[in-house]
Amino acid sequence: MFFYQARSFGAADGARRFATGYGVLAVGKFQFGGMARFVEWPQVLVLDVRIVVSFVHKLATESVMSAAKLHELTEKYRPEFPIFQSATYLNSCSLGALSTRSRSALTEFADLWDRWGASAWYEYWLAAAQDVRSAFARLVGADESETALAPSISAALATVTSALPFDRRNRVVTTELDFPTVVYQFLAKERSGVEVVVLESPDGVDVPVEAFADAVDDRTALIATSHVYYTTGAIQDVGALSRIAHDHGALCLIDAYQSTGQLPVDAKELDVDILLTGALKWLLGGQGLAYTYVRGELIDRLIPTTVSWFGVEDQFAFDSRSLRLRSDARRYELGTPAVPTIYTARAGLALVEEVGVERIRRRISSLTEDLIEKVRTAGLSVRGASDAERRSGIVMIEHPEPAEAVRKLKANAVICDYRPGAVRLSPHFYNTTGDSQKAVELLAG
Repeated sequence: MFFYQARSFGAADGARRFATGYGVLAVGKFQFGGMARFVEWPQVLVLDVRIVVSFVHKLATESVMSAAKLHELTEKYRPEFPIFQSATYLNSCSLGALSTRSRSALTEFADLWDRWGASAWYEYWLAAAQDVRSAFARLVGADESETALAPSISAALATVTSALPFDRRNRVVTTELDFPTVVYQFLAKERSGVEVVVLESPDGVDVPVEAFADAVDDRTALIATSHVYYTTGAIQDVGALSRIAHDHGALCLIDAYQSTGQLPVDAKELDVDILLTGALKWLLGGQGLAYTYVRGELIDRLIPTTVSWFGVEDQFAFDSRSLRLRSDARRYELGTPAVPTIYTARAGLALVEEVGVERIRRRISSLTEDLIEKVRTAGLSVRGASDAERRSGIVMIEHPEPAEAVRKLKANAVICDYRPGAVRLSPHFYNTTGDSQKAVELLAG
């Protein structure tokens, strides 16, 4: 089913509004699925109304079919997440839901531990760790040699930034909207002469690219910021930030915890130097494992001073007389990784890869726009990017008492989270519009 909404225009104004993508112009404004589409055209053209109606019908039909396919995606995979048997889960930006695949992987790990004990390291667990590095490399368009594992982004940051020389360039540019882990890492280095520039947001939603351009100069060592702000869900133009950094000889470090798994992320295309993320959230892998990408050309000259035995050549030689760091990004690895999470993370990465990040992005975008419409219809306010293309799956609903609101939602089996001044909902590909409806009705009630 689709809805066509006609509206009268003057001849010049009417002929300037048309739908793109098919080489056909439509006079008027058409609407289906709750979304109106039109763009501007500088010429005056007269069209046969039959062409307009045919075009609208074709586009509406394709839109409905696309929406149906995305809904089928949810129907196919939702049963793999048992939490929905007892709750409405809308908190993937804090912790991805546990899948039956990851639970089975955890059992597999326990069975191996039970049967082989420490021998499982050589037969199974080291190979499983390499599987995870490989899957992460595919996810972000990297070479395996550019990837490493860490217990957390905090640890990954500490290791990678220990390799940065701050003697000639001592400025780090970050923002007030970034997760404190990123900022704290450099504030702790102020006593060593690092200058930390924390950019303010003019609207509490985003920081303009121009603000970065104004702050970065030839003293700057690093831009360190997020791909998606955890505070608002706004998506940053990482490619532009990389260009700003590189134009001044600086590096670009991106916290991609809130983007990988819900947005397509290509480290090469974005031209970032360092990218950090983890299994915890949209990648459905659980706690205790983070992923590091370092651009291959930088590895030789970024020599960490925070090191451990998983980062050296021939680690099982146990050579305590010399330090020979690995030649690849695994030089940034520390101690023994959390093998249970390696198993759950491997299953999570495989599931994301099977579904496809492009399809996940389309599904989450559809759910997000539906959720925002429901929130506004209920008379509530959303704190987020004004442009739909710059919105992620994080929806911040302003609330005077968000903690109390989240407790009320939990009492009604709706699991979400809050941040200062807002309730935070984050649908993933396994969610439905019904999940959003239930949450909004409780918030508005």
